Amino acid sequence: MTLVIGLTGGIASGKSTVSAMFQKLEIPVIDADLISREVVEIGKPAYEQIISSFGDGIIQRDGSINRELLGSIIFKDENKRLQLNQIVHPAVREEMLRQKGAAIKNKEAAVVLDIPLLFESKLTSFADVILLVYVDEAIQLKRLMNRNHLSKEDALLRIKSQMPLKEKVPLADAVIDNNGTISSSEKQLKEQLIKWNVL
Repeated sequence: MTLVIGLTGGIASGKSTVSAMFQKLEIPVIDADLISREVVEIGKPAYEQIISSFGDGIIQRDGSINRELLGSIIFKDENKRLQLNQIVHPAVREEMLRQKGAAIKNKEAAVVLDIPLLFESKLTSFADVILLVYVDEAIQLKRLMNRNHLSKEDALLRIKSQMPLKEKVPLADAVIDNNGTISSSEKQLKEQLIKWNVL
C-alpha cells in the first residue's frame, strides 16, 4: 500500500524545505506549484484561457505569461483570483492524479502531494494523511519579506490571502514545527515517517 501524504503549509513556512527532505529520502514528490507552471506554458489550454480572461498585457516578449504581473493583479482582486483558480486548478488536479496513480502503480512506500493550498482548495480527499509545516506568523512575515524582497504591507497581503496557519493545525494529521533549525525539522519528519511505517 502506498501512503499518500498531503504536504501543506503557508507561504514562506518552509514547506519547500520539507519537500526537499522527502526527495532526499527518495520519496517521490508531486509538486502542485511546479505543475501549475507547466499547465500555463505557451500552447497549453490553460494558457489560452488565461490570455483571453486577463488580456495581452500579461504576455512577456517571449510569449510566456508574466507571473509576477499576474500575481500582483490577483492578490489585489478576489474575483480575479477566483477566475484564475477556475482555469488553473482543474488542469493541475488532473496532472497530479495522473502522477499519483503512477506512483501507486510503481508500489512506492509513499508519495507526497505538495499542495500549498490543500485546505483552501478542498483537496484533502486526495491524500491519506496530511502533514502541515508550521511557523509563527512573525517568522513567516520576516521570511517572506526577506525571500521575496517585499514590503511589510505586500508580504501581509500575501499571508492574509491564505488561511492562517494556526487554523490549519487542528485539520492536519501531523505538524512539523519549522520555527527552529532545519535539522530539527528533519528529525521531526523522520520520526513521523517511522510512525506512519514509511521508513
